[in-house]
Amino acid sequence: MVYGPVQEASPGVRYPPGVQLTEITDELSAAASGLSFSPPVTHVYNPLDYAREPHHAYLERYGAGPKEVLFLGMNPGPWGMAQTGVPFGEIEAVRDWLGIDGAVGKPGDEHPKRPIEGFDLTRSEVSGRRLWGWARERFETPERFFARFFVWNYCPLVFMEESGRNRTPDKLPVAEKEPLFEVCDAAVARGWAALGKPRVIGVGAFAERRATAALAGMDVEIGRILHPSPASPKANRGWAEQAESELALQGVTVP
Repeated sequence: MVYGPVQEASPGVRYPPGVQLTEITDELSAAASGLSFSPPVTHVYNPLDYAREPHHAYLERYGAGPKEVLFLGMNPGPWGMAQTGVPFGEIEAVRDWLGIDGAVGKPGDEHPKRPIEGFDLTRSEVSGRRLWGWARERFETPERFFARFFVWNYCPLVFMEESGRNRTPDKLPVAEKEPLFEVCDAAVARGWAALGKPRVIGVGAFAERRATAALAGMDVEIGRILHPSPASPKANRGWAEQAESELALQGVTVP
């Protein structure tokens, strides 16, 4: 498949109605796959490519706009979206609550300590379990949640060091971040427009900063909530309650 060029995000740009999220992410995938990264990064996974089937299923089933809020995450986790193609894609939540399954292949250069097992993975991803568990508890059905909200990741790539340690996009050198952020910013701007130009809530400070840069000059409210990562001591003290409080302060109500 040949992908067209990724449109750049510029202040005042109006994207045509009906732009599909699947088209946007296919183009983002192609653009991101063409970038190069150096040590300490030794392996790069692109789940938009090898987990394209469940990723597209997620977008097609739940991505029809307009939305009230776009929750924007950082990048795929090795036990979540890296396995399922769905943002914060904890296996049980994706398969049993979102009702999404599908073929998952392998990255071209698989790290021996971070194998891709797709929906056969038995390990649970804590961030995804917290986020989707909160959505299930408060909204009961995916349809009720996605009538107002959508969840998407800013960067589609997973970065790993030789040890298998995860390396987040903000830790990349400037020369590698700039071209990556350029294509990711463009995709966020297009996706935001396709979703009806909703309020954007960054899941964590990094996502809030990137949303602010990607949507500079646009008429949009941008905020953030605490990231549900188990690496955050604060998130380990009742993430859902804190996230709801932060949403309420920003005027976002939940049932």
